[in-house]
Amino acid sequence: MNRIVQKKQLSNDVFQLKVEAPLIAEERKPGQFIVLMLNSDYGERIPLTIADASEKEGTISLIFQAVGKTTIELSQLNEGDEIANLLGPLGAPTHIEKFGKVVCVGGGIGVAPLHPIAKGMKEAGNEVITIVGSRNKELLILEDEMKSIADELIVCTDDGSYGRKCLVTEPLKELCEMDSKPDLVVAIGPPIMMKFCALTTKPYKVPTVVSLNTIMIDGTGMCGGCRVTVGGSTKFVCVDGPEFDGHLVDFDNMMNRLSAYKDFEERARHNCKMMAAADAKGGNS
Repeated sequence: MNRIVQKKQLSNDVFQLKVEAPLIAEERKPGQFIVLMLNSDYGERIPLTIADASEKEGTISLIFQAVGKTTIELSQLNEGDEIANLLGPLGAPTHIEKFGKVVCVGGGIGVAPLHPIAKGMKEAGNEVITIVGSRNKELLILEDEMKSIADELIVCTDDGSYGRKCLVTEPLKELCEMDSKPDLVVAIGPPIMMKFCALTTKPYKVPTVVSLNTIMIDGTGMCGGCRVTVGGSTKFVCVDGPEFDGHLVDFDNMMNRLSAYKDFEERARHNCKMMAAADAKGGNS
């Protein structure tokens, strides 16, 4: 069992949990993730990127958006509560070295897994420019943390309520058009955002890494649920990734697979909210 030692609400549906997991905290590297189960007897297994870790405290930080049944239930836990199972660290770590100029692009909740990568790139001696985007100011997360790491921080909102009113691809294109274009781009966010980041950098031949978050069950490559097509070959996100060359990922195929269980997910989310409402009123249904 892994005890929750701290809980923060970062925005309307986004939460940060600091969880006791000393062995994972000791071994984890930027880009890796865990798979958790809330209950040891039943429930789904979901992957969450390790947003930060403290070897001294023996804790890891998980940042997630309460959008599905399990993440809604996870958001209802409080400090002192326990998570039944945590498996990790999983996945291949981010390849970090001194590339030169590295642009880190995060969209929405994707800013969370981007944070340790940007931090690692800066510690390796790179010039780090960070672009973060969200639909509006209220949904923006980790601005101060990213600002403390980056040489330059560019904030974009869809509605113009904060920073620049544009998509993250607009400043990304501007940076690619400069004489000193980026040596590497790392993009993490919704699949459609990563797709267009890769399309933006491709004409300029700027290497682009994306981190994929697909349907995942065991996290060891055995179930095949997380398979994606990269450069015409089948890869498993949990063991071959989660990071891949963005110019080679078949995003359309990936997005089609992500929508395969949409109806089931909607029903499970609806039932979860109904049960939570009944519990809040003292009901037993």
